[in-house]
Amino acid sequence: MTRILLVDDNPAVRRFLRGVLEAQADWMVCDEAGDGAEAVERARQHHPDLVLLDFQMPVKNGLEAAREITSLAPETPILMITMYLSKQLMEEAQKAGIRGTCEKAKLGCVVDAAKALLRHETYFPN
Repeated sequence: MTRILLVDDNPAVRRFLRGVLEAQADWMVCDEAGDGAEAVERARQHHPDLVLLDFQMPVKNGLEAAREITSLAPETPILMITMYLSKQLMEEAQKAGIRGTCEKAKLGCVVDAAKALLRHETYFPN
């Protein structure tokens, strides 16, 4: 069973993403968090196989949380989702240890991106 930590400050987005992710055979959301600080703590507690992380969140943004999660568990892949994905943000994400990015407007890419990260690949769209 693939265990996913789902992090977004919007409960409606979390509900939607949970449905998308748990529709995949052998995938389950092991926990959710609503901000970057919670994300770090939940990653520490649950040791997920994948972290799906929003960029713009209260307390700590996705980049800050990703840096901490990567330092705690460098083997855990992180997929960042965001409303506005720029080349600069993708570069910053890679520096923070994030292995893939998706735009929220193109959430169909979430499953493909997650599968790539779970195969130890990266996913950075053009």
